[in-house]
Order: sequence, then C-alpha cells, then structure tokens
Amino acid sequence: MTRGDALARLRSRTEPYDLLVIGGGATGASIALDAASRGYSTALVERHDFGEGTSSRSTKLVHGGVRYLEQGNVPLVMEALHERGILKQNAPHLVSELGFIVPNYEWWEAPFYGIGLRLYDLLAGRYGFGASRNLSRDETLLEIPTLKIDGLRGGVVYFDGQFDDARLLIQIVLTAIEQGASAVNHCEAIALSKGADGFVEGVRVLDRLSGQEFDLQAKAVINATGAFSDRVRQLADPNAAPMIAPSQGVHLVFDKSFLPSASAILVPHTADGRVMFAIPWHGHTLVGTTDTAVDEAPVEPVPFAEEIDFILETAAQYLDHAPSRHDILSAWAGIRPLVKAGAGSTAALSRDHSIHIDRNGLLTIAGGKWTTCRKMAEDCVNQAALLAGLIERECVTRTLRIHGFHHNARQFGHLGIYGSDATRIQDLARQQPDLAEQLDEQLPYTAAEVVFTVRHEMAQTLADLLSRRLRALPLNARAALRMAPRAAELMAAELGKPAGWADSEIAAFTKLTQGYLA
Repeated sequence: MTRGDALARLRSRTEPYDLLVIGGGATGASIALDAASRGYSTALVERHDFGEGTSSRSTKLVHGGVRYLEQGNVPLVMEALHERGILKQNAPHLVSELGFIVPNYEWWEAPFYGIGLRLYDLLAGRYGFGASRNLSRDETLLEIPTLKIDGLRGGVVYFDGQFDDARLLIQIVLTAIEQGASAVNHCEAIALSKGADGFVEGVRVLDRLSGQEFDLQAKAVINATGAFSDRVRQLADPNAAPMIAPSQGVHLVFDKSFLPSASAILVPHTADGRVMFAIPWHGHTLVGTTDTAVDEAPVEPVPFAEEIDFILETAAQYLDHAPSRHDILSAWAGIRPLVKAGAGSTAALSRDHSIHIDRNGLLTIAGGKWTTCRKMAEDCVNQAALLAGLIERECVTRTLRIHGFHHNARQFGHLGIYGSDATRIQDLARQQPDLAEQLDEQLPYTAAEVVFTVRHEMAQTLADLLSRRLRALPLNARAALRMAPRAAELMAAELGKPAGWADSEIAAFTKLTQGYLA
C-alpha cells in the first residue's frame, strides 16, 4: 500500500473510529494490529516514520531478560519468555534462535550462571529455545575465537532470540492494515479535542509532508508515543504530571572480524549495573548497551562521548583485539520510555508496562519492551474497549501470523527479512535488470528494494529508506552516505517528486548521518 492510499483510507471514514492510536512504534503498531484483528475500527498516526524512535534502536533481541531473573522479577521473565516463543511462532522469517556465551574468568561464575540459566530454561516451558550448558575453555574458544584468552576458565551457553526490530515493525503495521486498520506515517497529532463531558474524543492531525491539517474522531484515544508520552498528555492537560523517566542506550557497530561467530557474547555485569551484549547482526558485530538518565527525549538522540568510551572499554575487557573509535562503522542511541518509580537509577527501573488513564479519558501506555509488545497491546485494547464502551471481543493475536510469514526465509539471503515478500523483490529485479544493482559494495541492498519499499511500505524520505526499511545507516553510516544519491534518484522517480527534491533529501540525510559517525 502506498502512503497516498493509506492516507486516503485514513481520512475516508465519516464515523468516529472505535480506537485511535497516536504513535507508530512497537507498542502503537501492536495495539493497532490487536484492535483491528478483533474487528474494531482502528486508526494510527505517527508524526515521523514508523519506528523512527526507540523501536528501531533496540539491541535486536527477543528475550526473557536474564538480568530481571537476577532481580527476582520472575513473573516478568516468564511472560517475556512465553511471548518470545509466540513471536517466533508468528514471525519465523524475522525471529531466530541465537546462542549466547557467558565467558567465565572467575571460579564461581560457572556454577553461578549455570544454575541461573537452567532456571531460565525451566521458566520458558514449552516455549524454550534450547538447553543451556557449561562449556570447557576449549569449547568456549571454539564458539568465540576472539575472546580474551588470559584467565579464561570456560563459559556457559544459553539460547534466546534475535530479530530485526524496524523490519518487524513495518510488517506489524502491514498486518494491521490487512486486518482493516488505517495507519499512516509522517502525520502528527498536534491537538486533542474534547466533548461536552470533558473527555478526549478526537485528534487534530498535521500531514507533515503536505502541510495539510485534518480531524479524526474516536470513541477512545490511545497515547502510545513512548518517550514522548508526557508531551501528548499535556496536549489534553497542560498540567499533567510527568510519568516518564527517559533513559538513553547506545550501541556501536563494527565489522564481522570482532565476532566471527554464529554465537553472541553476554557480559553479565558492567560498571553501570547493566548487562552488555556483543551479537552478530546482518554480517556485522553489534555491541551495547548503556543506561544513561536524560532530562528529556530528543527526536534524534546521539551517543555521548563517555557512553562510546564505556562500551569500548568494556569490550576491551573481553575481546582479544580491543575495538577502537577508528573501528566504529556506526554509533547510535535510543531512548527508553521508563515509567517513573522510586528506584535510584534507570538501570534498576522495571521494564514492565504501565497503563494510565487521565481524568480526561486519554489512555497512555508506557514502559515494556519489544518482546512483550503483543501482550502489552492485548492489555491495552482490553482497557481501551472498556473505556470506549465497545462490545467485548477476544484477542486473536496469539496465533496471528505476521505479514511476510515464511518458515524458510533464509533461502532468500539478505532478502530473508522480507519473508514471503522477497520473491516480489526478486521479480522486480528480473523484470527490470537495472534494479538488480547493488547500491554499495559494503552492503547487500539493491535498487529493487528501494522501489519495493516506496511502493508497498510507505518509505517517504531517505531516512525512512536507509535507516529503517534497509538497515544501512545503523550498520555502516559511511556506506549509507554513499548510497544516498542513487537511492534518492530512485525515490524521486517513484514518488513523482520535482527537481531539487533529491538534493534536499541528500542534504537532510547527510546532516542526520553525522550523529552516527563516532
């Protein structure tokens, strides 16, 4: 579906929507899918692109949360482990099993982590991904040959899930649209309207691409804007007390040589109280994350110098060849929308979700994490339907296949993240051989993908394309810059843009990219 088609569909309804969702991240998109699949008329508006914020900047893991187990939050771990299994079941083309090695350098680490990870396996029940086990020193080095050898005693391996966050998000949006939802990116909620009873009943929307404004009405409005939740709440009530404690997490990307393995590394304790991961992702090595409290959430957060140094220093403690700033291909930050609590640091705040209803009837959902977004959406729609006085209908997303569902997507190579859509991209390249061209020698993406994502996935800007439809920017910022001119040319032709549009997009994308160059 083109964005023009989606916008026309959004505006065509003359009656109030049952539910209107503000925010097109993991939570908002999952809510739209849940609501639409129950048969509720549903709208979703996103002021930037789907997943432009937190939801495209995760550690790319579908996991139960090993450190939450250590904190004693067993219910959260069990829920996340079960949701991990459901997500793999519904989107096997995007969620895969990944082995994690916990290297042991002290005598007590093998029994300590070994017992804890066996409990982790037990809690997963029938949704388990594989049995954890202790490894000898030689077995550990066979799995991760780049580990620091001095003092290495062995390791423990356990299994969790890995995915591509932005790709899963766009496919959840497409699934919601297939279920009847109206969803559009680059449409900002700039005002909330209230009825005679003082309850929020509509949204004034600005189409940021055309400059046009329009109104949407709904029986209930859901604020799923994550780190920006308080801003939306203050549209309805300027005096609304803040409920979000934003925290910044940073990731660094290196080439594959730093982790030439099919397994990941888990560092169970870092100086800031978090765990740190080094994972293989799209042929690169992804390392993160940090946990830094910030006063407010910027639209485009950038890594702080001390965060980059912290990751490099931690990685150097475990990798035989310590990475340096010169080795960084891309560095990026995301903001976690943590719900305020009495904890002394954001690292100690629970990632469990919270549903809050203001006196004006605006429902806000915040917190949580990617792994549990389906369950978050189920809880939210249950509450929103009650608030709106809708007929009660059962949630069906536990067994609902996500767009692109395919059991053997790896056969398509790098196109596997499109699932069943991969064949449509291949057909494009066969029909127009010039579209088979690779846009940069360091990344596998082709011109056919550009055309496909504009036609069918609402990519409207170079950032939409090179950051979230293709993962060029978070993988290799300089390669993404090299791809920009050809990608802009293809997009301009596909979107029917006037002369000068491509140059303007390249300039904006070049400015954005500076924040990814460490």
